[in-house]
Amino acid sequence: MTERVVRVSGHFGELLQGRIGPDGPVALISLPCPALELEARFQPGRGFSIHGGGQRLLTPERARRFLDGLGRPLAGQVTMRAAMPAGGGAGASTAALVALARLAGARLTPEALASAAIASEGATDPLMFPSAERLLWASRAGRVLAHLPALPRFDVIGGFYGPPRRTEARDMAFPDIADLMEPWRHAALAGQSAALAELAGISASRTLALRGPDEDPTAELAARLGAAGLVIGHTGSARGLLFLPGRIPDRAAPVLREAGLRGIVRFRAGGCG
Repeated sequence: MTERVVRVSGHFGELLQGRIGPDGPVALISLPCPALELEARFQPGRGFSIHGGGQRLLTPERARRFLDGLGRPLAGQVTMRAAMPAGGGAGASTAALVALARLAGARLTPEALASAAIASEGATDPLMFPSAERLLWASRAGRVLAHLPALPRFDVIGGFYGPPRRTEARDMAFPDIADLMEPWRHAALAGQSAALAELAGISASRTLALRGPDEDPTAELAARLGAAGLVIGHTGSARGLLFLPGRIPDRAAPVLREAGLRGIVRFRAGGCG
């Protein structure tokens, strides 16, 4: 096997996340982020080692168990570099598993790869699927609950606020968002970007009210900069503002930095191209 390089795009928090009914599963609609990418390189050799480019994304033991579960062991060195921080709510952990499977040449369907990720970590983002924003995803079960209409275009700017917060698979303390699902589907079918951004903000505000932090600045920043809505990492530190196309003000990045956001990222979501 020769040297291999793979890249996996992350996400930037979730457009919606919560319980589908008071006792229902934790589900989410992911916000894919092409600006945050994990690159993984494999150099064949003896033994097995994995390096995280400054981050502890996967231990060698977990990586070996994951590969053994796929029936695709590797001999050599894996090096990963992630543009997103671990615990940021941007999919670093899932991206690392997806990249490792692809380096090993595992020919799995997205559903099978999601099952392998659940077996490894107990929770997973839907980064192994194309157009993840069109899935209502049960993150603790690794399965699609519903297929959704295409997302109209947004322009997004944001960063990371506060300490990292890794996902705990047994954590079920999320608000009920069942009432948001039909409005989401209707607004997406109609291409109503402003309505979708508002719904994302409602979901974010429910999570922040339940889980904190108490003095999160994202809603105030959205109002100050004229955003249509906001998005957060519901189990991470990602914080972003959703704008209608072409409406991010020039002063947005400095304002976010002044409010304490780090790693400012700007990207386009939804739409065509």
